[in-house]
Amino acid sequence: LAGVEIARNVFAQVDASLTFTKLLEDGAMIRTGDVAFYIEGPSQSITIGERLALNFMQRMSGIATKTHRIQSLIADTKCKLLDTRKTTPGFRYFEKEAVHIGGGVNHRFGLYDMILVKDNHVDFAGGVTQALAQVKSYLESTGRNLRVEVEARNMEEVRLIVESGIAFRVLLDNMTPAQIADAVQWIAGRLETEASGG
Repeated sequence: LAGVEIARNVFAQVDASLTFTKLLEDGAMIRTGDVAFYIEGPSQSITIGERLALNFMQRMSGIATKTHRIQSLIADTKCKLLDTRKTTPGFRYFEKEAVHIGGGVNHRFGLYDMILVKDNHVDFAGGVTQALAQVKSYLESTGRNLRVEVEARNMEEVRLIVESGIAFRVLLDNMTPAQIADAVQWIAGRLETEASGG
C-alpha cells in the first residue's frame, strides 16, 4: 500500500473540515477487503477529492508492489534496487516515494544532487580521463561537494574510473552478466557498483 499520506493531503486541501481516519500505513501488505482509511464530511468535498486520491494511491501502490517484488528477489544479496530519474512528468516525487515505500532506494531526484558522467559526456570530452578532469575542475571552481558516478562501457573505462579517485560509484552499462561479474570482482569494493541497461 502506498499513497495513504498523499490521500490525506489531497482531502485536506479540498476541505479542511473532512475527518480522515487512517487504518493502514504506507508500506502495509494488503489483502482483498482491507480498508486503508475512512473519510467523513460533506459528500461534495469527498467526491471532489476521491478520484485524485485514488489515482495517486493506485499508481503509487502499483510501483511500491513491483519494487517490493523485485527487491525480494535480491534480498539474499548485498544489492539494492535503485530507481530512475526518468519518471512521469510532474509525478517524480510520488513515484520515487512509492519506490522508497516498496523497499527500493532513491538514486537521485534531479540533475543537481549528484554528478553522473554518462557515455556521451565521456565521448564529448575525449575520454574518461578528460571527462573526469573536467568534473574535478568544476567541483573545485564552484566549491560544490557532489558525489560523482561514472558510466563505464568496458573494462578499460572501469579501470580508468577506479584509478581516477574521484568517483564513488561506477555504472556498468549494458554489460552482460559475465562482464558485470568480472568488473565487480576486479573493482573489489573500491567503489560502489551499479548495473543498468539490458
